[in-house]
Amino acid sequence: MVQLYNLHPFGSQQVVPCKLEPEQFCGGGRDALFVAAGCKVEAFAVAGQELCQPRCAFSTLGRVLRMAYSEADFSNETSQIESDDFVICQKPMELLGEKSEQCGISVTLELTGLADEKIKYFHIQHLLYRRFTPDISFYVLSDDIRLHSLQLLPIYHTGPLTSDGKNSFHGKELLSLFCFFSLPHVGYLYMVVKSVELMSVYQYPEKSQQAVLTPQFLHVITRNNLQCFTVRCSAAAAREEDPYMDTTLKACPPVSMDICALRIQLFIGLKAICHFKSHVVLLTKADPEAIPERRVSPRRFLSRKDTSVKMKPPVAEAGWSLYIVNTTSPVQLYKEMVDYSNTYKTVKTQSCIHLLSEAHLLVRAALMDTSQLEPGEKAELLEAFKESCGHLGDCYSRLDTQNSHLALPYYKMSGLSLAEVLTRVDWAAEDESQKYERGLIFYINHSLHENLDEELSEELAAKVVQMFHAAEPKQLPHVLCSPSMKSVSPLTALSYLRKLDTYGFSSVLVTLIKAALALKMGDLDMHRSEMKSHPEMKLVCGFILEPRLLIQQRKGQIVPTELAVHLKETQPRLLVAAVLGLQKNNKIGIEKADSFFKVLCGKDEDMIPQLLVDFWEAQLVACLPDVVLQELCRKLISQYIWRLSKRQLPDTIPLRTSEDLINACSHYGLIYPWVHVLISSDSLADKNYKEDLSKLQSLICGPSFDIASIIPFLELLSEDTIAGLSVHVLCRTRLKEYEQCIDTLLERCPEAVIPYANHELKEENRTLWWKKLLPELCQRIKCGGEKYQLYLSSLKETLSTVAVDLELRDFLNVLPEDGTAAFFLPYLLYCSRKKSLA
Repeated sequence: MVQLYNLHPFGSQQVVPCKLEPEQFCGGGRDALFVAAGCKVEAFAVAGQELCQPRCAFSTLGRVLRMAYSEADFSNETSQIESDDFVICQKPMELLGEKSEQCGISVTLELTGLADEKIKYFHIQHLLYRRFTPDISFYVLSDDIRLHSLQLLPIYHTGPLTSDGKNSFHGKELLSLFCFFSLPHVGYLYMVVKSVELMSVYQYPEKSQQAVLTPQFLHVITRNNLQCFTVRCSAAAAREEDPYMDTTLKACPPVSMDICALRIQLFIGLKAICHFKSHVVLLTKADPEAIPERRVSPRRFLSRKDTSVKMKPPVAEAGWSLYIVNTTSPVQLYKEMVDYSNTYKTVKTQSCIHLLSEAHLLVRAALMDTSQLEPGEKAELLEAFKESCGHLGDCYSRLDTQNSHLALPYYKMSGLSLAEVLTRVDWAAEDESQKYERGLIFYINHSLHENLDEELSEELAAKVVQMFHAAEPKQLPHVLCSPSMKSVSPLTALSYLRKLDTYGFSSVLVTLIKAALALKMGDLDMHRSEMKSHPEMKLVCGFILEPRLLIQQRKGQIVPTELAVHLKETQPRLLVAAVLGLQKNNKIGIEKADSFFKVLCGKDEDMIPQLLVDFWEAQLVACLPDVVLQELCRKLISQYIWRLSKRQLPDTIPLRTSEDLINACSHYGLIYPWVHVLISSDSLADKNYKEDLSKLQSLICGPSFDIASIIPFLELLSEDTIAGLSVHVLCRTRLKEYEQCIDTLLERCPEAVIPYANHELKEENRTLWWKKLLPELCQRIKCGGEKYQLYLSSLKETLSTVAVDLELRDFLNVLPEDGTAAFFLPYLLYCSRKKSLA
């Protein structure tokens, strides 16, 4: 279906001062027109609206049969495309892409006069084969089924313009290729990119003689009319160029949209047409039979010799003209199309969308061909492009169409803010009887879910609340959580939320929003009442439904809400559980959650608040699958060590004790018995740091942590204190450095040696009782000193253990040679009699 409008794509026109009747003509370069007649070629300068001026003339070696202008490097690109072959036969056929090679027509590429290094760049590519059969039910002449106007139209990638208006992209990279050909009554436009497919079919209102395709229009000439049709080349190219097209970010009118004729303009005797830059060149010539015969005196035809011979009058010469028609600038034509579309605004029809879509594609096509733009033109086109997107956004937001969701991407591309879009809405009714179309609701709802960094005025926020209460009441709680709605009146919001309750729409989410609004009004009693109306886990579910109740983002920065700040002081356990729930349901990432607690507690990146440590511990307890376990353990251990080394107390009371963590989480292990003996030996230990130390020891004793990764952090923790010593010995024990640990304990805390050996020296490490511990104790007893009694007591327990494990002969071999026999005798007797006792 072809829509017909009466617009003005053609502007002024002028006559080309040719000396001879043109046989061939074409445009080229920036402003050149070449006209050929016989063996002579004339060149003219065409500059904007100025008169066409002769530039030069030259002769050719023979009659000019065909003429085309090409850039210096253009042939390398266009010569890779094979011309299409058309055969009229009994059966119609269409073969696309590689299948077109099956047409049975062989094509051979002849390379004449080319340098050897360039030959490798030439090849044949089959694009399309199509043949037609005339409808024999009509008596048509052969001219009525003649194919004409075969044309390939490339569209290239273009780079941005520089400050002086010039294109910064110097090369040519093919983006899209289009193939057009025509019969007298119908034209076909194919898209040739990754595949070949029919894009548009043009049904002409009368028999055509020639057509020329441009990125913006299809110009067709008939005997007495110049016709201008729209094309979909820019729509197809936009989808090839931009992967975000046809998403919520960007949109473009569909390639399948009905084409339209912008104008059918009277032009008598049209014979040929060509197009270059912003000009259409037309050749007109009156038909000889249309010229009145001259009156010739009868006497001139009398013959004295033979009066019976009839003389034919000479053929009358037909008049001809070559015209240059300047096309209207894209911006000017765009404005006319927008003005024309205003006639459809009040009736709410698809015609408004169609014409505005045509206007949009017109501007988009002009922006794709930046080589044609003068300095400053691109800025004007970009402004028109944004304006057209705004107009299309208005249409899709107000008309009840199946494509109403397109209001969102078009408004995005328009650059309009949410407030600016809302001011374009016709708020006709003050009550709730006004109907709001789906497109507008979809756009506002989607925009309020994004981080727009835009805060609506109290008046506009109230209108949004009214709109959603009337059209999408289930979305109203989510709308109120948007940062853009910060200025909404709490009383207005509460009044609409209470109406939701009367409709039976009550949920924990509504409760939480009421609590937040009460806090905003300073009504703490109402806030507490709302928060107590649901158990903690139900409240957590409410936060999962709407994370923005706690966490918002402005200008790329995390901003805790007023409710989150209040919960930090009054219900920190609920706050941690809520953020944990968000992470568990993929509503917040690990890094973002960490940043939230730092910002909430007023700490910089280097300081770790206790609430964040509580969150890390809660993550370990919850065993979240997406949490990197080793990284989480590393963060906790580094924080425990840092606070112990700096003697830094937590800034708030920890939510869990070490005992809580051990009972609730398998990653926290039972602290080894000998560690308790070691710690209890220090009567001067500061009890304020006991929890951090116990959590650190428990995590090291647990089964999950890679001990080797803790070594760099141990440098902060000195072994001079019993607390630091316990951590160092624990880590060495986990690394199986038992002998070094025995030496350390014998030196620093002998009373812990036997508990250590009982717990650690088992199975394959059992031999260390007599190979390491026994000789070390004997040696230290010989040296005496203040720890003599501790060593002696440890030696006795060691001998009791060794006497049980070894045979008598082996036991004798491990005893010191200079030892007192009376001291060792009881253990020797036990060792010799243990078999009989058994």
